[in-house]
Amino acid sequence: MRNDLNKLKALGNSVKGTGDYDASILEAFANRHPERDYWVTFTCPEFTTLCPKTGQPDFATLTIRYIPSKLLVESKSLKLYLFGFRNHGDFHEDVVNVIYDDLVKLLKPRYMEVIGKFAARGGISIDPFVNGGTGTKYKALAAARFASWNGVRG
Repeated sequence: MRNDLNKLKALGNSVKGTGDYDASILEAFANRHPERDYWVTFTCPEFTTLCPKTGQPDFATLTIRYIPSKLLVESKSLKLYLFGFRNHGDFHEDVVNVIYDDLVKLLKPRYMEVIGKFAARGGISIDPFVNGGTGTKYKALAAARFASWNGVRG
């Protein structure tokens, strides 16, 4: 039995959402393979946030991808955190950057990227992408991924 999971509050328990996004509900646990590079990908095909001007909902497929270092994000806490954006008004670009910043602060990963593929509103879609890496190897990866990002849906 893993004893490092005892501090997790959301997993296995009934937890009420916060009503607005709140980074303090994000939880992490120890990576049991910190010596190895590997990808962790979360896809949220029903991500919702609100337009800060009109209050109208904006829908997206949100993808979070990272190479962990010492910590992994606990998925239920991530789900509750992302659900908090349903009542939060902010522009697409801001939302993606806030999520990136909160997860980097929590996890301190080797590399992370957050991609928002937002549904078109008013005949235009916005697909923000943010990424970054630590250390020479991962900074080079971040630069290459960023340079190859074209935002084309597919």
